[in-house]
Amino acid sequence: MRIGIDLRALTAGKHTGVEEYTRGLLRSLFELDRENEYILFWNAWREVDLDLGWALTYPNVSVRRFHFPNKLLNLSLWYLQFPKLDRLIGGVDVFFMPNLNFAAFSRGVKVIVTAHDLSFEYFPETFSWKHRVWHYLINFRALLRRADVVLSVSHSTADDLVRVYGLPREKIHVIMSGVDERFIPVSRNDPRLFAVKEKYRLPYHFILYLGTIEPRKNIEALLSAYEVFQKTSLGEGLRYELVLAGSSGWKNEELLEKIEHSPVREKIHLIGFVDDADKPALYNLASVFVYPSLYEGFGFPPLEALSCGVPTIVSHSSSLPEVVGEAGILIDPYRPDEILQAIRQLLQGKSLQEELRRQAALRKRYFNWFQAAQGFLDVLRGA
Repeated sequence: MRIGIDLRALTAGKHTGVEEYTRGLLRSLFELDRENEYILFWNAWREVDLDLGWALTYPNVSVRRFHFPNKLLNLSLWYLQFPKLDRLIGGVDVFFMPNLNFAAFSRGVKVIVTAHDLSFEYFPETFSWKHRVWHYLINFRALLRRADVVLSVSHSTADDLVRVYGLPREKIHVIMSGVDERFIPVSRNDPRLFAVKEKYRLPYHFILYLGTIEPRKNIEALLSAYEVFQKTSLGEGLRYELVLAGSSGWKNEELLEKIEHSPVREKIHLIGFVDDADKPALYNLASVFVYPSLYEGFGFPPLEALSCGVPTIVSHSSSLPEVVGEAGILIDPYRPDEILQAIRQLLQGKSLQEELRRQAALRKRYFNWFQAAQGFLDVLRGA
């Protein structure tokens, strides 16, 4: 069987959850399956630093790269339904899209699409007008209806697909993502931790958020909780600073202004983008990890944090309870006082921290990329 795979999601140069999903799934898929033929499709008008050498080590994997201007290609796919992507790469039996994008297919080809979340449907106000137009033109509802199989990264997202788009439940297959083996607890004496601490100028004790700096992540609630924490803490509590890590998203001007005028500004560190290789050390350096997002289709950062043994606090919304389970503390993202209470509970409770670490070691077993790849192969055979 010939399977085409759309890799356009990897050309943006950002290490997002979609990129993590695509790379993690495909690496394990190519390790497991040496029989089917895989053709990787991507397009970029300009030169893009996309290293696919790891994929080309497998004899049944090849790459078809094109140099069309993206806007022209997208317009043609949207308005003319041309070119048919399956024909463009030489003809395939199945075409897999790990993320939503403009697409057109021949009538006979089977299509598998992964749905990560419907944040643009639930929280359109947190997206720029350009992104809202982009989502409108792609028409995700129509793409999913054209698909023969829809993969969902969580049961929460599967429920959203049924509720919002009216997709039949039997068309949706839930395959939970995995967590990279690099995310493990590390000794505080490990030199890698010291190197990362120096690289990002981190304080010795800190509360960590890692993710895109944008409204949907609800960082303002964490900021409010931290300000009260500093105002009301005594003794050792005052030593914990706040580190906000991650790339800048859209519509975050109001948040950045609040940070700049915060009464505890000197204890807040905006360290920006974190290299992927540095993330395990960053998690291990943190005292507590807080992820108060309003909505997540899956949520890699909390899974990575608890896999590193960091006491983790997450919202009780969307898919996050599925990911964290009993290995973290759930809070109402609309109540900063709950975030504050959870932070204090963790920092003051050593026995609670140990229990969460024990639960995290058990929880991590449910998130394995080889298990996800096997699930994908089962779906592929069915399609």
